[in-house]
Amino acid sequence: MEKKITIQNKLGLHARPAALFVQTASRYKSAVKVLLGEQVADGKSIMGLMMLAAGPGVEICISATGPDEKEVIDSLESLIINKFAEE
Repeated sequence: MEKKITIQNKLGLHARPAALFVQTASRYKSAVKVLLGEQVADGKSIMGLMMLAAGPGVEICISATGPDEKEVIDSLESLIINKFAEE
C-alpha cells in the first residue's frame, strides 16, 4: 500500500520531524519506505529520512508492506498533516 503526501511544516523533514516519523513508524510491524523522486529511504531510519532532504511543499510517497500497512500509513499521514506538531 502506498500514499502520496505533501510535507506541510515550515522546515520540512529535518531532525525532529524525522525522529517523530521514525518513532511513529516503529510502532508498527509493517516495513515502511519513503520515496522522493528516485531516492528511497527506510521509514524507520532517521538518517535515511534526513538524507531525502524533503523540504516544505515537497510531495513524498509513503509505502508500507505488512500486516498493519494501512494503520501505519494513516498514522504517518496524520503526523505530516498536523505539521509534526511544530506550528
